[in-house]
Amino acid sequence: MPKMLKPLALATLLALGQAHASTEVPLRDFFRNPEKAGFQLSPNGKYVSFVQPHENRLNIHVMERGGEARRVTAVKDRDIRNYFWKGNDFLLYLKDNGGDENFHLFTVDREGKSSRDLTPFDGVKVTLIDDLERHPTDVIIGLNKRKKEVFDPYRLNVKTGELTQIAENPGNIIGWLTDHEGKLRVAIASDGVNTSFLHRTDEKSPFKNVLTTGFKDLLAPLFFTPDNQRLYVASNIGRDKAAIVEIDPNTAKEVRLVYEHPEVDVTQLGYSEKRKVVTAAVYETWKYERKFLDAEAEKLYGKVAAKLPGYEVSLTSSDLDEQTYTVSAWNDRTRGSQYLYDVKTDKLEKLADIAPWIDEKKMAPMRPISYKSRDGLTIHGYLTLPLNREAKGLPVVVNPHGGPWARDSWRFNPEVQWLANRGYAVLQMNFRGSTGYGKQFWQSSFKQWGLKMQDDVSDGVKWLVDQGIADPKKVCIYGASYGGYATLAGVTFTPDLYSCAVDYVGVSNLFTFLQTIPPYWKPMLDKMYEMVGHPEKDKELLKKTSPVFHVDKIKTPLLVLQGARDPRVVKAESDQVVEALKKRGVAVEYLVKDNEGHGFSNEENRFEAYETMERFFKKHLGS
Repeated sequence: MPKMLKPLALATLLALGQAHASTEVPLRDFFRNPEKAGFQLSPNGKYVSFVQPHENRLNIHVMERGGEARRVTAVKDRDIRNYFWKGNDFLLYLKDNGGDENFHLFTVDREGKSSRDLTPFDGVKVTLIDDLERHPTDVIIGLNKRKKEVFDPYRLNVKTGELTQIAENPGNIIGWLTDHEGKLRVAIASDGVNTSFLHRTDEKSPFKNVLTTGFKDLLAPLFFTPDNQRLYVASNIGRDKAAIVEIDPNTAKEVRLVYEHPEVDVTQLGYSEKRKVVTAAVYETWKYERKFLDAEAEKLYGKVAAKLPGYEVSLTSSDLDEQTYTVSAWNDRTRGSQYLYDVKTDKLEKLADIAPWIDEKKMAPMRPISYKSRDGLTIHGYLTLPLNREAKGLPVVVNPHGGPWARDSWRFNPEVQWLANRGYAVLQMNFRGSTGYGKQFWQSSFKQWGLKMQDDVSDGVKWLVDQGIADPKKVCIYGASYGGYATLAGVTFTPDLYSCAVDYVGVSNLFTFLQTIPPYWKPMLDKMYEMVGHPEKDKELLKKTSPVFHVDKIKTPLLVLQGARDPRVVKAESDQVVEALKKRGVAVEYLVKDNEGHGFSNEENRFEAYETMERFFKKHLGS
């Protein structure tokens, strides 16, 4: 059984830092769109699709296996990143407008002769409920066109465009699930702080409330058993770490434990639609691991992995007969390559290198580390050391993740590799509240923005300094979203800790943040109040932990990046801080992009953002 790794010894870290010499890689090579990516097989296995740049935007291309590829879309304003096959004749893709996150669903035929918006409703967002993999034309989607706060389920024929509402959301449903026949059988409701599991035996019957729990208890439906009678769920009810269990949906009673891990949550389960068996439980310690539950799946994966030593391997799509797969191979030093694997011939064929201009030998290993917080929690994270520098007295970029209820993972991270290539050590930590470490660790973050959550970040800096790795006078903090909040909190509440800071779409005012969330988040607003703080009941707490009210303490040079169309962290969050600092004469740079939202998506904007950051880091950290 894989175990969480222990902290790396200082001698080991020093050796890692001197392992290889590296040369400076052009900045744009880290942040360019991939040469080709996102390969998927058509249901009949005859065609392969992928995305590739066209006029600096990722567009869908299709080729018959062994043939020439042709571009089938011509989108010019945003990259196409999320797409999938619908039958063998159509492809569907999601696209928003300038980062507003009101995604529409578009269709294009396999030949690229016709394309249209299937959900052409202003200010409306589409969610995918079931792609109905084995149906040639239909999908089930959610739309908030009747009421902005809630999503109603619809059946959509992508060939005719016919849209049929199949249920009405009473106002509290936040999720829907179908069975293997595409029947809408499960709903998840929320009153803000309590979550209810609703079930019905068929689509003619009304939904019945089977179980209601507080939001701290997880019962996340995954999919039905092959006979559509039982349900696989990820659950932490009665346990700290979420496990995969089988329940009776009529009672929500646990029938069978499928798999649990003693140290981390298990929330993902693989399934073979053709053979009607569960294949593997997937979980994340310091990297993704699998517990195979099916001998045939384990044998298949083993065959493919043996052909790609030194890389993590994922089977990313297959034909309906499960005889051909697209395969992704990657590690912490490369975005990797994608392949086509034929089960019958045991042949692996390379389709493309994702970013062939990146030489993985020039990239730095991303090593798992852990340290103790000041109140005794174990904080797991990653340390990436520059290859051409002794791991002693280094300039450091501390990079807290967004969410905050998310986590950093072991993977190729272009930001981290770019910074390490410039001679900086990069520290990423899964501070309290980060997901995957159990219920208690998650709940320890409640109402701790700017307090113990921030202490975990500061304690990581102290750990690096105590190890001798960091130059205490050359530590910068950089983060996006919640990481941007942690950046502002860091230079506000610990102003002597950092020599520079970069806030990327970060929260500055917890009052305005809670007031301006998207309307479809409002059913969960009471939960946010309990996790972050209530504007009235916790007024003093939110004032204490909102950086905007304490800008008089900031003396650290600051760079702020913001998308003008951001629906989550609105532009006013950044404006407030920048204006206050300018009034005080504190050095602050501000980059705003009018055609971006919660992060910069368009390639030219990414280039400008990171080039600005590079000049900023060089000025304040050196190189």
